[in-house]
Amino acid sequence: MSNILVTGSNGQVGSELQALSKDYDYNFYFTTKESLDINDEKAIEEFVNKNSIDTIINPAAYTAVDKAEDDKQNADKVNHLAVKNLAKIAQAKDIKLIHISTDYVFDGKNYKPYNEDDITNPNGVYGATKLAGEIAMLGINPQNSIIIRTSWVYSSFGANFVKTMLRLGKERDELGVIFDQVGTPTYARDLAKAILDIVADIKNTKVEIYNYSNEGVLSWYDFAKEIMRMAKIECNINPIETSQYPTPATRPHYSLLNKAKIKNDFGIIVPYWKDSLDECLGVMGERR
Repeated sequence: MSNILVTGSNGQVGSELQALSKDYDYNFYFTTKESLDINDEKAIEEFVNKNSIDTIINPAAYTAVDKAEDDKQNADKVNHLAVKNLAKIAQAKDIKLIHISTDYVFDGKNYKPYNEDDITNPNGVYGATKLAGEIAMLGINPQNSIIIRTSWVYSSFGANFVKTMLRLGKERDELGVIFDQVGTPTYARDLAKAILDIVADIKNTKVEIYNYSNEGVLSWYDFAKEIMRMAKIECNINPIETSQYPTPATRPHYSLLNKAKIKNDFGIIVPYWKDSLDECLGVMGERR
């Protein structure tokens, strides 16, 4: 039976992995930055040895995109250096490593869905540090390991766009939401399930990169409209341009991810974004 270490288990993906863990015949070790410092190589090695870990799932990340612009050192520690530590341990101990990355490694100037081998060009510190983590892992190259890039993650756990829209929609009569950034949301539970479904089948000699998000294409404006519709919240959503809502970090205008590779290699079925939103709102008790 596999012994699986999950880092960042109080985040959105980590929390969903915990929620789903009862359905899978693995021994899980869920850790947070308080219980296991993944910037401490010795601590990781001791934990791995003590618990006979054979698989690491790493959703831990510094995800405060705007804050990262002024906090590069801490973003780099979590998104880059910690990944390097985990990859070194995985390589040395012959451990499978599944690392979660992001669409922010791209600049968002594409006109068709991004493939895994498309040229990366992050706009800001968050994307740059996540890319540095990818590069470190690819260079160390632990066997039977993968990187999964995802986008627009939401869940019934943690802070996210869906929860923000539900809260603001109940507080206000109208909201302005950006319509010129296009991509696909990812329900963290779907991503967590995909990871647990494929973990036993990951067998490769070099680190492979995969894309994963829900199916479909939409803007943040479309997403907000559907949240209000499903939750039956009377709030008028107005489309606004990115230029009307300036932020410290530049967001990708286009971050659609091509999921053909993960579907072909592992035979998984990726849910449509509206179906997943419906499910998440149901879990939250917000579906009307």
